[in-house]
Amino acid sequence: MKKVFIIGGGAAGMAAAVFAAKENLEIHIFEKNDKFGKKLFITGKGRCNFTNACSNEELLNNVVSNPRFMYSAFSDFSSRDAIDFFESIGVKTKIERGRRAFPASDHSSDIIKALVNQMSSRNIIWHLNTEVKSLIIEDETVKGIILSDGEKLYADAVVVATGGLSYPNTGSTGDGYRFAEDAGIKVTSTRPALVPLECKEDYVRELQGLSLKNVTLTIKQGKKELYSDFGEMLFTHYGVSGPLVISASSVIGKKLEKGPLEAYIDLKPALSHEQLDARILREFSDNQNKQFKNVISSLFPAKLLPVMLKLGGIDPEIQVNAVKKGLRLEFVNLIKRFKFTITGLRPYSEAVVTQGGVNVKEINPATMEAKNVKSLYFIGEVLDVDAYTGGYNLQVAWATAKKAALALSAEGDKTDE
Repeated sequence: MKKVFIIGGGAAGMAAAVFAAKENLEIHIFEKNDKFGKKLFITGKGRCNFTNACSNEELLNNVVSNPRFMYSAFSDFSSRDAIDFFESIGVKTKIERGRRAFPASDHSSDIIKALVNQMSSRNIIWHLNTEVKSLIIEDETVKGIILSDGEKLYADAVVVATGGLSYPNTGSTGDGYRFAEDAGIKVTSTRPALVPLECKEDYVRELQGLSLKNVTLTIKQGKKELYSDFGEMLFTHYGVSGPLVISASSVIGKKLEKGPLEAYIDLKPALSHEQLDARILREFSDNQNKQFKNVISSLFPAKLLPVMLKLGGIDPEIQVNAVKKGLRLEFVNLIKRFKFTITGLRPYSEAVVTQGGVNVKEINPATMEAKNVKSLYFIGEVLDVDAYTGGYNLQVAWATAKKAALALSAEGDKTDE
């Protein structure tokens, strides 16, 4: 009987164990925490957005790093397959806005319980509170693992499903990167992704707690536009957060390593400069003898008004009939291009995923096996594959787990011949 070791009891590791379970495979799963799925438990604010009910093409379009590597995996295990699988093991599901798939109960624990129950019923042998220190590699083949207490355990195949560096308090401390490097496999530089952003300006921090809806965020490096999208964002004590910002972080993270980036918010994206100016002129016309600060207050949330007045260059006390055209047009431009400077990413402890990881050029996309080390597999977040929010990163975990499981099952069948 072929023996398989899976290192990591998160989404990818548990799924691989369940998918690979066959009578001719003895599967062991090693988890250094006292329970499985610690990071999975907090995913989607505890609701677990486990996939996105979209086409494979759309899945690939939402993968930020190395989408082509995922083509074969998504073909074998689509989001429809993921939904069907969880339904088949007792998790009722529902689809919400943006085609995000959740357990119908809104409890991530249902996903974890279902996977753990499947591991139990399929005779997966698990080792909780058991940390793997290193791999045993001989003659370019993985032979087993060494535990933190020095014990050596031997196997026919090893699957690394250790996750990345995001939410380190859940046990994601980059062990898989070390295993890969020790095996001679390259690891690309890593950084937090799907994470809030830090900003330079004091006036950004003055807006702490302000949420903006229906705005356009654009980020540039010099004249080059790196990111632009429409949606919601939030000001914080360190900078900015919210859906627009979280998505942007995955696109601009690497660029930030070369220095700060300029960001602009269009506070009134539904209006052109000309239309916005015409609206302000109407406000001025209807309130000719009122002070500027009182007339424009209807344009902004209360918390934003003092900052706009400070940056606008127009005396707040002046009557609107005395505001010169040049100053008015500059104020229009401020509304359409509210500028601030992004200086960095927030830490891994606040990141949804890790960008970077095991270089996919050294992994066979059809099996998830390392090209230069036989019987060694890498799945899930440990790979240099990351995606936007919306269930896409967990779909990467399920699909890569399925690929490895199919390869392991096929190898198991060979040993019986």
